[in-house]
Formats: sequence, C-alpha cells, structure tokens
Amino acid sequence: MSSFAAPDDDDVTPPTGVPVVDDDTPSVAAADGSDPPEDADAAESVEDESTEVLASEIAAEIVQLSEQRDQYRDLAQRVQADFENYRKRVQTQMRDEADRATAKLAEALLPVLDATEAAFLRHPAEIEPLLNVMLAELRKQGLETLHLDGQPFDPNLADAVAHEPAEGGEVVVAEVLRSGYRWNGKTLRPAMVRTRD
Repeated sequence: MSSFAAPDDDDVTPPTGVPVVDDDTPSVAAADGSDPPEDADAAESVEDESTEVLASEIAAEIVQLSEQRDQYRDLAQRVQADFENYRKRVQTQMRDEADRATAKLAEALLPVLDATEAAFLRHPAEIEPLLNVMLAELRKQGLETLHLDGQPFDPNLADAVAHEPAEGGEVVVAEVLRSGYRWNGKTLRPAMVRTRD
C-alpha cells in the first residue's frame, strides 16, 4: 500500500535553476551573483556616516575638554604664583616695617648716646660700663658706630663742619666731633667731623 501525502506549500521545491521568490523575505543577493540592492548599501552608508559623525563629535568634545583643562590649570598656576608673590611681598613689607620701627627707636636713642658719650669724656670710670652695655645691646639689633678718624672723607658717612687746610692732598677726617651710626648697613646718622687736606 502506498500512501500519498500532499506536499505542504513550504516544501515545494522548484525545478533547478529557477529562483525562489519569497514575498515576505527581502532578497540579499540577486540570483546572478550581482551586488545587493541599493537599500542595503544606503543602510550601510548611513550607519558608517553616523559612526563617523559620532566619532568626530567625540573627538571635538575631547579637544574642547582638553582646552578647558589647560585653561583651568593655567588659571590655577597663575593664582598660585600670585599668592606666592603676595606672600613674599607681605613678608618683605613686614620685615621692612619692623626695620623702620627699630630704626626709629634707635634714632630716638641717639641723643641719649650723645649725652652718655659726653658724660664719658668727663667721667670715664663711672660712665664706661653704662656706655658699653648700651652700645652692646644696640649692636645686637644692628647698630654700628662709624669709625672715621684718619679715614678718607666720605660725604655719605660724615658731615664736615670744619676744615683745616694742609698740604693739599686727599681730604681725610681729622677729628670726629659727634659719632655717626649705621643701622643694618644704612647710615642712620652721619658723623659730624673736622677734615683736613
């Protein structure tokens, strides 16, 4: 007994060489082996273009972010440098203010030193310890006595109030009439001297 079953529509095989056309499935390649239809090419090119656009947008954003980072770094470095300069300037100003204040105090003490020196000339044994202590303490703070006897006359260090003409050579300090002082390397008060040639 032979049984015969009717073929399903899906199982129908066309004769050889005849292309199968399924209306539901789009064909990717033509039967003759030619290129896929233009719709597939268009889809691929759109996908490639969108990838390129996205990549260029990302690259542009990276460049922009790098530029912003560089700007912020430069700004931070500038602010740090400005602060460092400010700190140094304030330290210098404070040191200068302290030096000026102590120089004013030392200058205010000069009449006391003058009176002590004058008393020392009259009563050396009694005044010498006091004068030495005063000068030692002031030296610790930066006071220097100008020792000009026999030195060439320097108008930055001494005021000449009298002059003895002599042989006409170099002008030198003949006698110190009032002591001069330096404070931290700067002339606090020039000495009052008598000069000679």
